[in-house]
Amino acid sequence: MTSSLLRPKKAGPNAPDRTLWLIVYTLLTGLLLFLGTGRLVPSVQFSPIVLSFVFAAFLGSLLLAYQWRANGVVKVLVGVFVLIFVVPDIGRGNGSFFDLAIQMCIFAALALGLNIVVGQAGLLDLGYVAFFAVGAYLWGIFGSGQFQSIVRSELPFTPLSVIDWLIPLLLTLAGVAGYLWMKAIDRAHPGSLKPKGGQRAAHAFSVLLIVVGVAGALVLIATLINAAVTSYYNGQPAALSALATGINPNFFWLFIILAVAVAAIVGVLIGLPVLKLKGDYLAIVTLGLGEVIRVFANNLTKYTSGPQGISGVTTAPVSLLDRLAGALSFPPEQFKLFFLYFLVLIVIAVVITVNVRLSRSNIGRAWVAIREDEIAAQAMGVPLVRTKIMAFATGASFAGVMGVIFAAKQQFISPESFTFFQSISVLTMVILGGMGNIAGVILGAAVVTLLNLSILTALSETLQAVPNFNSNLDPAKYNRLIFGAILVLMMLFRPEGLLPSARQKIMMHENDDTDPALDSLNDDGATGGALGTGAAGMPDVASPGQATRTGNTPIDRTGGKQ
Repeated sequence: MTSSLLRPKKAGPNAPDRTLWLIVYTLLTGLLLFLGTGRLVPSVQFSPIVLSFVFAAFLGSLLLAYQWRANGVVKVLVGVFVLIFVVPDIGRGNGSFFDLAIQMCIFAALALGLNIVVGQAGLLDLGYVAFFAVGAYLWGIFGSGQFQSIVRSELPFTPLSVIDWLIPLLLTLAGVAGYLWMKAIDRAHPGSLKPKGGQRAAHAFSVLLIVVGVAGALVLIATLINAAVTSYYNGQPAALSALATGINPNFFWLFIILAVAVAAIVGVLIGLPVLKLKGDYLAIVTLGLGEVIRVFANNLTKYTSGPQGISGVTTAPVSLLDRLAGALSFPPEQFKLFFLYFLVLIVIAVVITVNVRLSRSNIGRAWVAIREDEIAAQAMGVPLVRTKIMAFATGASFAGVMGVIFAAKQQFISPESFTFFQSISVLTMVILGGMGNIAGVILGAAVVTLLNLSILTALSETLQAVPNFNSNLDPAKYNRLIFGAILVLMMLFRPEGLLPSARQKIMMHENDDTDPALDSLNDDGATGGALGTGAAGMPDVASPGQATRTGNTPIDRTGGKQ
């Protein structure tokens, strides 16, 4: 296999030091960006399409800092220079860059969450945007005047009847019974022994009871909270009037934490019914369950305002950042973007840290084992149900947090923001960047977001200025066609993605003449399960049933030629 610009290879210890080139590239593209926006010479400004490519090239310095062998301190300084200084300063003069950077971070976190489900656990989830919608509506309802209208519709308060609390309580008890029943079945059929006949039916029925029980518990909790809230506001008209813009904006921080829990619970509810499904069947069912969430948002007009959406969503006030933004000459209308930009940077850093820790943990190895072979993983003692549920819940929690931030940034949410094509878009980011590789997924999110929100839009504006231009040829109208063509080309020429992990490379090129694992490393600086070479140039010892390669000659694990 030959390397190319489209096949970036992480620098090894023998790669040339490119610290100086990294500094030069970052400064040069930064100067071009300032020049193109008119910050250096007010009379000189680049066209929108050129400026989009310059901005993309400038962000490419982060990729080069990751890929090239350079001084570690310089790499950190490049990241700080790009993310902390230049992007906010450019966004001060052009708010679209701020908005674009926030969107890139939001979709990067979504792609990282989906990468856990698809890339690591091997569960094809096409309804992932449902968790994003859960987080967005969770804060959208309480952080806007929609909450006041819900409370008003419940007044005057009427005490709960027996049916209001008894039915959800019975359903909850049924879920507990289903869980205990399933544990009894698992104890009766431990290890690789699979229940048959009546036991399989009982196992499936117990899963159904668990789903119904969790739903009943959520309904019971919601009913009790609703009764307490309406009972309070029944005699507090002044407090009810204060809800015209939602609850206290400082609760925004609490709802970020609540979004993690609520989205994880929804992930469990969606994951439990599909545990026995694989491949296309799993994709179809998760797609349907994801659409159920959108249909709920579209039809529960009392709570979600239906197709009209919820407007006026607020965010938490941070006086320190507001004063800092004012001191840096940011206009007041950009104070919110200034706050959200640094918030998403912190959240994306936490998400990356959690991803790295999970990928190196026993849970991450269990996910990979399930992806490669469920039967072998179960035979080695991996609990399939619990491990799959953890994958769904973890990926959903990332989407829930970003849903809250998305609602605060947009100040408006509607069911049209959470369609099936949003899930496809996030899946495209994972595939394009490289499934299983954290850096690759972030790169895929950045590329897709730049194409969709910046480059194609700027190209449309440029073509609109051309005389007698046919509006039917507007590239922005064919973004799905363009993304489809990109995916087809990727599957033909680079199926493992732009920045794949070593394991993904081996899987995609296992029949090639040269083993790519011998000249590549994954994002952790290790072979990630791939076979490498020892200090003396001898191949590592393979596990039983596996062979290494030296050049084109296979060598068995005893060191002799076959």
